[in-house]
Amino acid sequence: MRKLIYAINVTLDGCCDHTKMVAEEELLDHYLQLLADVDLFVYGRKTYQLMVPYWPDVAKDQSASKADRDFAQAFCSKDKVVFSRSSENAEDKTTRIVHGNLRDEILKLKQEPGKNILTGGVGIPSQLIELGLVDEYRFVVQPILAGGGPRLLEGASLKERLQLKLVESKTLKSGSVALRYLKQ
Repeated sequence: MRKLIYAINVTLDGCCDHTKMVAEEELLDHYLQLLADVDLFVYGRKTYQLMVPYWPDVAKDQSASKADRDFAQAFCSKDKVVFSRSSENAEDKTTRIVHGNLRDEILKLKQEPGKNILTGGVGIPSQLIELGLVDEYRFVVQPILAGGGPRLLEGASLKERLQLKLVESKTLKSGSVALRYLKQ
């Protein structure tokens, strides 16, 4: 069965706002390694609209750094499923819009053959965590105090405490710490 992996960058004070983060080469390389084991992204509309058309544009931009282009090309090569109540059409051929039941759709996707599934953002992942569908958590904690912005699992309501097992940690040159946890 495919695993559902939740990956996100977060500041020391729990902010997940990408505009308050630093995306440096080593961080992009870290995520590029993760993408090698993934063939499907699951997003909500807001996160999807942050990623597309941004990364497809970077993939075509010859003035972008090699790290940016490598990540962008890997991103563009993956299929995407976007959960949305308002969107009807996707920006690209690799994206499918879903209006149905989140739980049922994810359970179906996990049963399909393929590599792992990656989700990011705050809204849809919070719902997936509440439903107990996330198998692995990848956090990159950046040495920043943002002082505001959307928070990790904001609005989520867990029925009980979720115990995770740390299976990997890596300190990046920037001082960011990449953490990998499995659901117990």
